[in-house]
Amino acid sequence: MPQIFPRSANTLARVSVFGVPLFACFVLWACFIYGRSSYGTGEGLDRVQPVPFSHEHHVGVLGIDCRYCHTSVENSSYAGLPPTKTCMNCHSQIWVGSQMLEPVRESYRTNRSLTWQRVYNLPGFVYFDHSIHVHKGVGCTSCHGRIDEMPFTYQQPSLLMEWCLDCHRNPAPNLRPLDDIFNVKWRPPVDQAERGPELAEQYDIRDPRYMTSCTTCHR
Repeated sequence: MPQIFPRSANTLARVSVFGVPLFACFVLWACFIYGRSSYGTGEGLDRVQPVPFSHEHHVGVLGIDCRYCHTSVENSSYAGLPPTKTCMNCHSQIWVGSQMLEPVRESYRTNRSLTWQRVYNLPGFVYFDHSIHVHKGVGCTSCHGRIDEMPFTYQQPSLLMEWCLDCHRNPAPNLRPLDDIFNVKWRPPVDQAERGPELAEQYDIRDPRYMTSCTTCHR
């Protein structure tokens, strides 16, 4: 009976026994590395916006309060984006001829909203409520970083689940008085180790079992 397969088929079979699992492991490793890189998480990456809005200028230099633009942050899951009218409250009087702000003026004239690119893009199966965090003593900079030092807004944390769980397991180090929620220059005091647990009790923050339960954030 003639030989069906050439001798090289034996070599190919031996290589495939080891090569296929190794290739599969490489693909899994590459996916893992990508998922934890800034390209996968978005950490440290900014987005091209229709207008080069600078939080550094508006918050850091001019001292505008977060709530002037993000009006729903205290009572809604969504912090909210300001309507163009909010921009024009100032820019109908200053920088009225700036070419950089022409998209803002065009939006106001046509009553068409600017299309901002989302910077913090959570997966669809994650439930996040700004208002509950604000009322439980978590300030803006705890998640958004020093927004007052960002000429262009970028995603400060990785938003990996482990990052969220680190705080949910032990929120006390990140808690601050409600009067300082929107204070971008706030820093934990030297006695935060004592104050944090007191604030957690004052704000009636649930125990870690509830805070780390899957259904707390995945609904």
